[in-house]
Amino acid sequence: MSDSTSHLPRTSTIGSSSSSTIGLSALGVSSPSATVHLRAEGGVLFVELHRPEKLNALDGTTLEALASIFGQANTAFGVRAIVLSGSGRAFSAGADRQAAPGGDRMSIASGAGERERRYASQIGLRACAAIANCEVPTVAAVQGWCVGGGFALAVSCDFRIAATDAQFSIPEVDLGIPLAWGATPRLIGEVGMAKARELILMCDVIDADEALRIGVVNRVVPIGSAGEVAAQWAQRLAAKPEIAIHETKTQFRAYALSTLVGNVTETDGDLMVAASR
Repeated sequence: MSDSTSHLPRTSTIGSSSSSTIGLSALGVSSPSATVHLRAEGGVLFVELHRPEKLNALDGTTLEALASIFGQANTAFGVRAIVLSGSGRAFSAGADRQAAPGGDRMSIASGAGERERRYASQIGLRACAAIANCEVPTVAAVQGWCVGGGFALAVSCDFRIAATDAQFSIPEVDLGIPLAWGATPRLIGEVGMAKARELILMCDVIDADEALRIGVVNRVVPIGSAGEVAAQWAQRLAAKPEIAIHETKTQFRAYALSTLVGNVTETDGDLMVAASR
């Protein structure tokens, strides 16, 4: 999934979290990459994309780190909720076009075998699946640009809180590639077939108010407060009866799977490879 970032105007920033690991060792969660910062407060794990100089564009290292962190959270039983955010003035400008996720292993020239090339092509799918299948509630705090692959990460979360300056875009079709990473069925599940089709095929940019109106986000809040409000939601979720939250989220996941009859997202990396040839 390759997204353009050079045309994006400046937006406001969200406060960058510290990369301190205070409390993380006790929870049993760690980040394998400097591009993803973690901190813990009570039972809430804060996961921050940390490539602000690139508008948190997503390279392979970042996506593998996200897959690892959200996977670890399933057995880090002290984690009761997770907030996913981006440092600086954007949530994420999408896949890094200068360092395409898995790109160094996806070509035949790389010397990688066929199964390794296919594994590399599924890196974004694995990250989004780890978020969507995480066994604790997840809340995305979105400010500034949320583009392509960044949109896919956000829609993989259970809830999305957007600042008024948030801008959402899925430019893949205009860039000559299909929307991948399992984002199409997840978006259909959130906004319905008609709106998902419009967003994906028309490639229009929508603002926070429109995103709220059609169901992409749950709340729109003042600039600079998305992280704070997302933390409040996460804290409220963490304070609720743990087993009731867990079983209810399991029910939602089961229902989502039941609506994906004929789902082809497990081969969307293959579509990406084919489109990039």
